[in-house]
Amino acid sequence: MPKSILITGCSSGIGLDAALTLHKKGYRVFATARKPADVEKLKAQGLESFILDVNDSNSIKNALSAVLEKTGGTLDALFNNAGYMQPGAVEDITRDMMRAQFETNVFGTMELTNLVIPVMRKQGFGRIIINTSILGIVAMPYRGVYNASKFALEGFASTLRQELHSANILVSIIAPGPVESHLRATAHDQYQSTLATGHSVHQSLYKKMEKYFFNPVESERRFTKGPDAVTEKLLSALESKKPKAHYYVSVPAHLFAVLRRILPDCCMDWVMNKVIEGEKQ
Repeated sequence: MPKSILITGCSSGIGLDAALTLHKKGYRVFATARKPADVEKLKAQGLESFILDVNDSNSIKNALSAVLEKTGGTLDALFNNAGYMQPGAVEDITRDMMRAQFETNVFGTMELTNLVIPVMRKQGFGRIIINTSILGIVAMPYRGVYNASKFALEGFASTLRQELHSANILVSIIAPGPVESHLRATAHDQYQSTLATGHSVHQSLYKKMEKYFFNPVESERRFTKGPDAVTEKLLSALESKKPKAHYYVSVPAHLFAVLRRILPDCCMDWVMNKVIEGEKQ
């Protein structure tokens, strides 16, 4: 019987590549997305697909119920991938913007995971993989609320790993650096709807962000991996007898993870500010 996996955020990028690749490798993939049109596209590509909006508790419960009905009540793996980035300086982020970021990136993931755990406990095994970011390990200016959401997922996943160690439910984190996806495009949409017309002491920098962050320069593209690089780590987390707690994707992710361990905070702050300065050139 093929292994089953539920994946969130499959409309494009990492989630779509993971769903299609695992399907080709013989997994029974339940690819979910929040828009009906995207679900139909996924079905047209041969995937079993359901609507799952991580901001909606009923949608989460309905999607999981539909999956379990298809599998007879079992689920081998969960890949929490859905998320987006709210850019902007911390002092410009309103409480509503903070809440929206955490609803999608954190609370939806936590709720779905908590619903899946009893299923895995009952069957006696399971794998939970959470797609975070290297920005859950190191903080970068002007991504503050996104950083915070990814740091929160790091804490959540690490706690789960400790609490589930005797339940044969294995928890791994995938922490990508620059990866080709719609993350920057959706971040630009968020910027346009929340900060573009505001009055901020950071407004001049936001104008530069329009050029250097939402449209990365060629020098940055050299370090950007395709979504298949994340899928490769996902396969390792799914199939290794002893999966790693962390899987890093791309040279910058590996580098920043090492620097975080060896540099004092003042030096790490200097490095990250230099990265921002480099982006603006």
